Amino acid sequence: MSLLVVGLSHRSAPVSVLERASLSVDAQTKLLQDTVAAEPAAEGAVLATCNRIELYADVDKFHAGVAELSTLLAQHSGVGLEELTPYLYVHYEDRAVHHLFSVACGLDSMVVGEGQILGQIKDALARAQELHTAGRLLNDLFQQALRVGKRAHSETGIDRAGQSLVTFGLEQLAVGAPVETWARDRKALVIGAGSMSSLAAATLARAGVDEIVIANRTPERAERLVQILAEGDDTDVLARAVPMESVPFELTRADVVVSCTGATGLVLTAEAIAAGVEGRVGRQPVVDLDDEAAEAADVLLPPTSVGAEENCPLDLSAVRPGFSVMGEAAVAGMDAATLEQHAAWAAGTTVDRGRTGRGGPEADAELIGALAATASTAGRIPERRRPEPVAEPSRPEPVLFLLDLAMPRDVDAAAHRLAGVRLVDIESLAEASADAPMAADVDQVRRIVSDEVAAFGAAQRAAHITPTVVALRTMAADVVAGEMARLEGRLPGLDDKHRAEITQTVRRVVDKLLHAPTVRVKQLAAEPGGAGYADALRTLFDLDPETVASVSRAGESTEKNARNRGPA
Repeated sequence: MSLLVVGLSHRSAPVSVLERASLSVDAQTKLLQDTVAAEPAAEGAVLATCNRIELYADVDKFHAGVAELSTLLAQHSGVGLEELTPYLYVHYEDRAVHHLFSVACGLDSMVVGEGQILGQIKDALARAQELHTAGRLLNDLFQQALRVGKRAHSETGIDRAGQSLVTFGLEQLAVGAPVETWARDRKALVIGAGSMSSLAAATLARAGVDEIVIANRTPERAERLVQILAEGDDTDVLARAVPMESVPFELTRADVVVSCTGATGLVLTAEAIAAGVEGRVGRQPVVDLDDEAAEAADVLLPPTSVGAEENCPLDLSAVRPGFSVMGEAAVAGMDAATLEQHAAWAAGTTVDRGRTGRGGPEADAELIGALAATASTAGRIPERRRPEPVAEPSRPEPVLFLLDLAMPRDVDAAAHRLAGVRLVDIESLAEASADAPMAADVDQVRRIVSDEVAAFGAAQRAAHITPTVVALRTMAADVVAGEMARLEGRLPGLDDKHRAEITQTVRRVVDKLLHAPTVRVKQLAAEPGGAGYADALRTLFDLDPETVASVSRAGESTEKNARNRGPA
C-alpha cells in the first residue's frame, strides 16, 4: 500500500472554485466512508480548511487511486469532475508526506507560518479515527505531521514570517495602522462560534475593542465563547451573546464585523449591510458606488456655457447642453466658414476673409476636406479647448469594517462597492498575501521538513519489513521446538537439566545465525528503494505470506486497541 493525496488549494484554484467545492462536516463524513469503501483505498482522511480540500488515502494502485479519489472529490463537493480536474494536484508516497509536513509547518498557508493549521490537522485526524477510516499509515502520518509542525514553530522564527489569517485580515482592514490603535474602543460583532470565530474574538479582545457581540445559531456555543472571553486574564472586554435574528440590529451598532460560519449561503447580503450602515450613521442612504458614479456623470458635468461666451460666432442656442462650446460637440455640423471663425475666436484672434482672399464654395470645400481628413486620422473632430474636468465622486471613509473568513463566503461580495464599507474576504487576502515578505526562517523550516520526511520514510520502510522478520524468527523458534521434540524421542532418559541446556544452546546458535541478516535487512529496508528486501527475505526462507500478513494484522490490532484506550 502507498500514500496518495489528491486536493486543491488557494495555490491551485481560484477562490470562486474553492468556494463552490467546500465540504460541510456531513459531506466530509460521507466522503471518508466512500473512500474506504472504494476498491483502491484501505484508509482515508480529509483535511478541509477555508482555503484547501485534500483527500489522503492508502492505496494499492496509483492510477486507479487518482481516478477514484478525484471522482469522489467531485461527487461530494458538487463541482463537476471536468471543471474540477484542472485545479487538482496529486502527491504520491514521499512527495505526499513532504506536502503534509509543509502544510503542518505553515509553509503552504495563505499567510506563511500561521499556526492554526495544526488544529485543523488534529481535527482531521480525530474525525478519521472516529469513523475508523485511519489505519496505521495515516495515524502515523498525521501524528508525525503535528510533531513536525510544533517543532518548526518551537525551533525557528517561522511565526515571524506570518500571522494567523485573522491577524492578517485585521491588518488589511486597518490599512497600515497598528491593529491595536485601529481597534481601540470599537465595537465588534463576531458571527459564528467555531475555531476561526473564537480566534477572531480572542484577537479582537487582545487588540483592545470595547465590546464583542457573539451571534451563533447554537446559543450554547455562543454563550461558551462569551464565558471564555470573560474569564481571560489578558483582556478586559465586555462580551455578550445574541441570536442570529439580532444580527441586523447589531449591524447598526458594530464598527467591526467578523464572520466565519458553515452556512452554504450568504449570511450578510449587501442590502442588509447597507441598511445597517444607514441605520448606524443616520444620514443619506448607502448606495452602490458604480450607480453613484453614473448619476454623478449626469449631475456633476459643467453646465452649458450658453450666454457666457462673449462674441462667440456659434449659434449658442443650438449647442448641445452640458458641453463647453469649445469642445467637439459644439462644432459638429457647422459649415467650414463658421468653423474657421470659431477657431480664430477660440485662439483669441480674428479672420479677415477679404484679406486672405479665402471664401466661396471652393474655400468651404477645402476647409471641410481638411477637417474631414483630420477627423479620419484622429477618429474625432479636433477640439479647440479641453472640456472642463468632471468631478469624480469621492468615497467616504468607512464606518463599518467587514472581515469574511468563511468558505463559501458569508458576506455578499457586492459589499465591496458600498460607500462607508470596507470588506476584506478570502479573495482579497489571497491577493494581499501574494506579495507578503518571506522570513529567513522559512529556509530553516524547509530543511526540517526534508529531514523529517526522510526519517518518516525510513521508519515506514523499516516497519514494513518488521512482520517478515518476526515471521522468520517465529519459524526459527518452531524449528528449534521441533528438533528438541525429536531429540527427546531419541533420548527418552534425558533429564530436565540437560534438556534445558541443550535447548538453550540450540536457540543461541539460531539467534546468532539470524542476528546479522535481520539487523542488516532492517537497515537496508529503511533506505529508499528498500521495500524489496522484505520480498527477498520471504523468498529465501520460504516464509508463508499468510503468516507474515497475520503478524501485521496482529500488530495493527494491538495499536488500534491502544489508541482506543487512550493515554494511561
